[in-house]
Amino acid sequence: MTNSRTILICSGKGGVGKTTLTANLGIALAGQGARTVVLDADFGLRNLDLLLGLENRIVYTAQEVLAESCRLDQALVKHKQEPNLALLPAGNPRMLEWLKPEDMQTIAGMLSESFDYVLIDCPAGIEDGFKNAVAAAKEAIVITTPEVSAVRDADRVIGLLNTHGVSPVQLVLNRVRPKMMANQEMLAVDDVTDILALPLLGLVLEDEQVIVSTNRGEPLTLNGSASPAAKAYGHIARRLQGEDVPLMDPAKDGRRGIRARVRQLMQTKIF
Repeated sequence: MTNSRTILICSGKGGVGKTTLTANLGIALAGQGARTVVLDADFGLRNLDLLLGLENRIVYTAQEVLAESCRLDQALVKHKQEPNLALLPAGNPRMLEWLKPEDMQTIAGMLSESFDYVLIDCPAGIEDGFKNAVAAAKEAIVITTPEVSAVRDADRVIGLLNTHGVSPVQLVLNRVRPKMMANQEMLAVDDVTDILALPLLGLVLEDEQVIVSTNRGEPLTLNGSASPAAKAYGHIARRLQGEDVPLMDPAKDGRRGIRARVRQLMQTKIF
């Protein structure tokens, strides 16, 4: 019996950082020694290959694997800089017309024989793409931002995950802005966890470096970045592996950010 973990990474609302989390978490887990594969299940809007910088190395996809026109190892794209990580790319968008939940179960089952972690990048929302992807999941990570609409949509997804018997389901809160939370201009962490009733796996601060790394096709966790988001992704990976890593305190971090800014201003030479 395999000890592989198949984890669905999903969100109710698009654009909340789901694929970015998948790419960075995959790199972080692989960097910590876990054999990890990321499966792009977003057949309509696949982007995982772009975020990993692997778009030019794709020859076969999950579609050819299911059609038995290539072997699984031929379709897997290994990351050159992180050899413990591989990507199984999505097929073309028309694949959604015939793909069934059983097909996703078949692919995930094949991957679980060779990897410690199978991370499935799920399409946003609750349509057919989600229904196919959730069929293959044993666990799930729901990612949301502290916005009312995103939290409401996440709650719908959590209800469906419970219906499908996926457990455990954990929460990642993305694009946290401590100052806005302190000013009560954004939902607080406790507000979100109370509404969604999920254990908090991680908090990711709003970080411009995420945009830079995404555009470069180099996940933050790949190059040892010390940015807040890179640290958060690394901590999430360690918690997923069972390490006891304390969660950050957004209020404390915000104060630290202000102190760092003041310190920087004090050190700035004025000519």
